[in-house]
Amino acid sequence: MKAYRTAWLTVLIAGTFLAACGPVRKSVFPPLVSVQQLQLSPDGHWRMQLRIQNNSYEDVKFTQVRLAMKVHGVAAGRIESAIDLDIPALSVDVADVHIMPSAPAARALSDGGQEVPYELVGTVSGIPESDSKPRSFKVHSEQHWLSPMPGIPGTWR
Repeated sequence: MKAYRTAWLTVLIAGTFLAACGPVRKSVFPPLVSVQQLQLSPDGHWRMQLRIQNNSYEDVKFTQVRLAMKVHGVAAGRIESAIDLDIPALSVDVADVHIMPSAPAARALSDGGQEVPYELVGTVSGIPESDSKPRSFKVHSEQHWLSPMPGIPGTWR
């Protein structure tokens, strides 16, 4: 009986140690997306740098953005672009995108001189380092502001 208990205890302790030595699964969280810079082009397009903050505890290769943008509560347009950003865990990078804004949104920025609120809603796709296929992360960035850059006409941050 004593040998049985000793064997059982040995198996239990060995199993506990083996379970503790297994691979640690890192957490993957949706990124934060905001506009780092917006420039008004002479042809009417907006050239933007989207700031993508990887909030995950592992590297993520971001491949696509599909976002609807509102400026001052008015639909500005859709940002649909393939991107190629390998962002390390808990780091940030920027993606260059372009949109043709709606007329009311273009007027909101062409007036200049004032901060304007904006909102981004949609998805960002990426492949976490521990996965082999893309995942779609929901984005809802609200309560952000764009301010005109003094001395740099047509540029907002």
